[in-house]
Amino acid sequence: MLKISTFTIILLFIKITVHSQSIDQKVEDLLSRMTLEEKVGQMNQYNGFWKATGPVPEGGSDAKKKYDDLRAGKVGSMLSVRGVEDVFALQKIAVEETRLGIPLMFGFDVIHGYQTQSPIPLAEAASWDMEAIERSARLAAKEASAAGLTWAFAPMIDISRDARWGRVMEGGGEDPFLGSKIAAARVRGFQGKDLTDPSTIAACAKHFAGYGFAEAGKEYNTVDFGTSTLFNVSLPPFKAAVDAGVSSIMNAFNELNGVPATGDSWLQRDILKGDWGFEGVVLSDWASIRELVVHGYARDRAHAAEIAAKAGSDVDMESYAYVDHLVDLVKEGTVPIEVVEDAVRRVLKMKFKLGLFDDPYRYCSVEREQAVTGSNEIMEGVLEMAKKSIVLLKNEGNLLPLKKSGQKILLLGQLAESKNSPLGSWRLASIDHTAVSVLEGMQAYSDNELKYMQGPMAYKGQESFLQPIMVNESDKTGLKEAVTAAVDADVVVMVLGEHGFQSGEGRSITDLSLPGLQEEFLKAVYKANKNVILVLNNGRPLAIEWAAENIPAIVEAWQLGTQTGHAVASVLYGDYNPSGKLPMTFPRNVGQVPIYYNHKSTGRPFPQPIVFWSQYIDVPNSPLFPFGYGLSYTTFEYSELETKVSDDGVEVSINVTNTGSMEGEEIVQVYIRDKIASVTRPVKELKGFSKVSIRPGETVTLIFKLGRAELGFYNNQGKYVVESGAYDIMAGGNSRDVLSQEVSINWK
Repeated sequence: MLKISTFTIILLFIKITVHSQSIDQKVEDLLSRMTLEEKVGQMNQYNGFWKATGPVPEGGSDAKKKYDDLRAGKVGSMLSVRGVEDVFALQKIAVEETRLGIPLMFGFDVIHGYQTQSPIPLAEAASWDMEAIERSARLAAKEASAAGLTWAFAPMIDISRDARWGRVMEGGGEDPFLGSKIAAARVRGFQGKDLTDPSTIAACAKHFAGYGFAEAGKEYNTVDFGTSTLFNVSLPPFKAAVDAGVSSIMNAFNELNGVPATGDSWLQRDILKGDWGFEGVVLSDWASIRELVVHGYARDRAHAAEIAAKAGSDVDMESYAYVDHLVDLVKEGTVPIEVVEDAVRRVLKMKFKLGLFDDPYRYCSVEREQAVTGSNEIMEGVLEMAKKSIVLLKNEGNLLPLKKSGQKILLLGQLAESKNSPLGSWRLASIDHTAVSVLEGMQAYSDNELKYMQGPMAYKGQESFLQPIMVNESDKTGLKEAVTAAVDADVVVMVLGEHGFQSGEGRSITDLSLPGLQEEFLKAVYKANKNVILVLNNGRPLAIEWAAENIPAIVEAWQLGTQTGHAVASVLYGDYNPSGKLPMTFPRNVGQVPIYYNHKSTGRPFPQPIVFWSQYIDVPNSPLFPFGYGLSYTTFEYSELETKVSDDGVEVSINVTNTGSMEGEEIVQVYIRDKIASVTRPVKELKGFSKVSIRPGETVTLIFKLGRAELGFYNNQGKYVVESGAYDIMAGGNSRDVLSQEVSINWK
């Protein structure tokens, strides 16, 4: 433990109110002693600005202003400061050098792990395993908190139907029901049962609201949809996060109904803090308060500060709007002091819940940082999560699993040897080139003859989170040699897709096909040897129609984090039977996007003798791979769908039989359709799922209970309604292949 001075201990006894008081009483006591400047300071969040153990910033620099503000009690929290040494140094300034010694919170984007990387969130969503997802967040919290962090700017729970948007890799997919379950699991994982436990961190659900519906899938773009989509698709995961006790909510960059979310009082005060009773902190996204000016919604930063504070944004991340202008706005009567005090209460309450007033240095143990970071527990956890995240899309002729001996295997593709790309995007604390590559994972199975060749490069140049990845569009070096080698192989494994930095924030695209020369590479190898296994590395659904029609085996392996190679190899060799299911629909081509399973019927959904119906004339309406789809090394048969209607809803039972020769896990899914409603409902809506392990020849009966919570919806005024009438009840292994039965429910 870093040494704490005697002065600090005495100061804590003086400044911390007695433990017998409630948190609310402690907050009010502290608030009564704060100046207006100190109150506004708690609403100000700065990015890391100097090496905390280095020399003090000098002159009129931005760093000098931030340092002076910190010492004056004008900073309530910081982001991007990590590592016990730096956290301790800055916390020491806040506690020992400011008038009231109010501790700081330290936030960071803990998106899919801290230093050790779990699969990207979209991949984790493919597991449909809430216990595993919760444990993944729990392990991330352990490692992040050991580095001094108290606040995760995660989970991102935006629903999105558009694979062009780079941040789909960061969320839970296209479905609000699945997304809500994932949101709650991640909140529980980060926060544990008690935030005063120093191995937990406060969660922050983002981005409130509608961010995943950016027009054309373009980052930071306008969002324009109706209240039915808002209440039934976009908001449910946030409500689930609030119900799970999430500590904070981050608002969105986008506008909705012509109002930027950061300045939207209807979203933040009426819905979130009003209807839902949210008592936590609302945080702006990076400089989003300042961006109200660029949106054309505020005259200047002072006006932006006024709008955002009144609208319910409690903390300003890196806009300098509150710290520079809010005191004057209160003094002149433009912003009521009650607005400021409401925000400060929320911030202080969060700090009390984290136990920071009892011990500001509770997260500053060098010994714990060294023991926890990269521990066996965390490595084993991310490996298990990676296995669960893999989706088998195709396996004609049982080409998989590979034999463990006696095969000549050719491994191709630059991504196969990469130790950096598999870490994925949004992994700011990771160490570059520390992932287990697919090549390394397959080399662990040493009884086959394994040969690796890169073939033509997939990407070239620097691999940077802040700069675009340069795709190889023309250099075919290595293509002929790879094709020649393929002729002599028993099996060819090709690892193709996107670099980890080709998705994520700021990585919107207009082409969902394999980047660069990769499809040409795939076609050339397939022409030489038909026994091709395509392993996809990607952060979004890709349009791979040619591959789906021709390549016999396709494995969706996403970007699986630190243990990628071991996870992929265990699936390829059959030591782990894949069980993942797609959390997003895969399109045939980008022209189908946005494409999603829970679409509306329209008035002309069916084929007509003439062209006037809802269709494309060049491709089918159907997706390449539907939502919820995923195969196994065994097979499952569904039968005997039965429904039983009661005053409480409907009980659904379905039999599932393992008709193959291997034990496997199946994710059984239940969908509904409200056939006639006061607001039109989708053709299918996921309302239940269960992951079950079934032995060969075994039949299991699963029972789902669908009540008002599952069978209702929000009307256009945001009121939850449940209506009597006819419902289709569907069950199956994906959203396309289902058994269906109609029931009639008369709610009383």
